[in-house]
Amino acid sequence: MRAGLLACWVASAPVQAADSAPERLQVTEPYIELHTGPGRGYPVAHVAERHEWIEVELRRTDWFKVRTAGGKQGWVRRQQLESTLTEAGGQKTFRDILLDDYLQRRVQLGGAWGRFESEPMLKLTTAYRFSPSLSVEGSIGQVQGVFSGTDFWHVNLAAEPWSDRRLSPFFGIGVGRFKNVPNSSLVGATKTNANLADAIVGLRWHLSDRFVVSADYAFYTAFVNEQRSIEYRAITAGISFFF
Repeated sequence: MRAGLLACWVASAPVQAADSAPERLQVTEPYIELHTGPGRGYPVAHVAERHEWIEVELRRTDWFKVRTAGGKQGWVRRQQLESTLTEAGGQKTFRDILLDDYLQRRVQLGGAWGRFESEPMLKLTTAYRFSPSLSVEGSIGQVQGVFSGTDFWHVNLAAEPWSDRRLSPFFGIGVGRFKNVPNSSLVGATKTNANLADAIVGLRWHLSDRFVVSADYAFYTAFVNEQRSIEYRAITAGISFFF
């Protein structure tokens, strides 16, 4: 329970809008609305009027916490701040801040669906990104075939050379375990419980906000014994979210 609450807090925690002194902006519209929280559902507590100066203190997604010269505080949506002027007299512009969040992501959770050979497959994935181009990823999957059921898990080291792009390829290699249980109606069928190795290549696309869609092709090798191994291929597509 504590771990779940901590993950939710990390996902929604505000970040500082700047590393140095707060940025000062001048209101050019008749007024901008200051909400009590970072969302449209929060009521408007104050307004900052035309020609008034405000300071940007924090950011949460595309909402910014600001303070007026009179000490009033509130949250303003990015679209309203785009009409303000900087101290140099130019119009305020923003980078794609949602893309910034994507590039700075650390933990990612998701699910995928596809085909394991000719059978339907479902898998759940998690990943921890410890550098811009390298991450460790874990997957657990299940294949429900006509004649048998298969469970597997594996841990991969994945590389993403062009991780600064919204659409980027990735590839990885890993190891795990593979278990195949034939239907009880099959005569003479035996269970398979073996070590597993895999190689994977795919594409990721930052869909919006904190969601990412991906597609991948994987090559699995199950080492049944010292003399025998079985090879499988799988293709999946899925969606995940990051924080």
